[in-house]
Amino acid sequence: MAGMSVDGLVSGLDTTNLINQLINAEGASQKALKTRLTATQQAASAYRTVNTTFLAVSAAAEKLTPTALTSARTASSSSSAVTPVATASAVPGASVTFTVQSLASTQVSLSKAVWTSPTADARGAGPAWPVEIYDENDTKVGSIDIPAGATLTDAAKAVNDAGYGVTASVVKLGENRYTLQFTSTTAGEAGGFTVKSADEDMTTMGSGFVTTAPARDATLDLGGGVVAKSATNTFPELLTGLSVTVSKADPDAQVTVTVGSNNDAVASNVQKLVDAVNAAIDTVKTYTNNGKDSKAALRGDYSIASLAGQLLDAVSSAVGTYGSPAQAGFQLTKDGRVTFDKNAFLTALKDKPEMAQALVLGTSATTAADGTAVPAVKGVAARLLEVAKTASDSTTGTLVSMANGKDAAVKDIQERIDSWDLRLEKRRETLTRQFTAMETALSAMKNQSTWLGSQLSALG
Repeated sequence: MAGMSVDGLVSGLDTTNLINQLINAEGASQKALKTRLTATQQAASAYRTVNTTFLAVSAAAEKLTPTALTSARTASSSSSAVTPVATASAVPGASVTFTVQSLASTQVSLSKAVWTSPTADARGAGPAWPVEIYDENDTKVGSIDIPAGATLTDAAKAVNDAGYGVTASVVKLGENRYTLQFTSTTAGEAGGFTVKSADEDMTTMGSGFVTTAPARDATLDLGGGVVAKSATNTFPELLTGLSVTVSKADPDAQVTVTVGSNNDAVASNVQKLVDAVNAAIDTVKTYTNNGKDSKAALRGDYSIASLAGQLLDAVSSAVGTYGSPAQAGFQLTKDGRVTFDKNAFLTALKDKPEMAQALVLGTSATTAADGTAVPAVKGVAARLLEVAKTASDSTTGTLVSMANGKDAAVKDIQERIDSWDLRLEKRRETLTRQFTAMETALSAMKNQSTWLGSQLSALG
């Protein structure tokens, strides 16, 4: 019915246009809803964009933990064959000197017996089965036997299934020449083992195998008869917070490893925080711009605009008795942004580390010598983190709540728009029926008028 055309059948009226005009007039409320829907969707998107920048502030502030200003450490080595790694507990300026006497190795032993193929009878050549595995202290670990007719491959599997600290593999030496290799599952000296054949005693055990790689610890000579050992080539905590990995033995070359401070890395993290703050401030200003002809999605939204002010306050306000964060390089510009002077920060970190740490991170609650409670003081990073989390927390954040509120409004408006679609469609159908009925009535009247006219003419 809605698609029927009744234009001027009798009346000559443009009824389709009349119906469209009537529908448009009655649909003004729906058009207003559609305009409101677009604005609400844009606001929801804007809240989420602003929220993203505050999440970035949170992430950057969280990297400046209470130990961040004292935990950045470097480690240098005088030899490319020694790789040092320093952690937060390493002491800047600490060093250690040593020579690398040996590298660690895992024991590998090959049977002296040779077989013609992996499927050859394992008992056709030594060792005599069952075999016994002894550890590095010549303590028996266990015994391994194979059934009659077992192949070399079966023998290797029996060793592997036993789980006695060694694995076995079939090794091809050449055409029709295979042997059995035993490898320790434990690195270093602790993985040493001996294979005792059934035809050997405690004085001759192991004679059926040749060791191609010994069970050996990596060894560092620290001087004065002091030796450090490791089952691997890494020496964890050689000094407190310092580990070294060696890759080459050179008993004649002294190596010195030194711990240093990586304050540049700390400054870099502070700069990233400042950059995140400026990005959040710029985004807030863009979306709340209240200037003439502004079409900002959150124009004049004070609750959002005030977030930028909270960030600036967090950076500029004094930190307890330590005073202005400017002493650590933080400054505000005339246009409401934050600058960071890296050199000023590094100087403060070097000359007054306690102050620098307090200005950025604050101080924990303590008790004075007289028993008086000293409250905690929040530094710049902690205050920025608090502002950002209050705004962007996934459960209670104001920006998240506002975006969710707009989403709910979008859903409600869309439902009302859909209801109007049905209402206007019904109205169009009604108007079409009415105009069709009018045309039909006019047609009947016209026919009747024509008939009466013919009758009158006949009487004349």
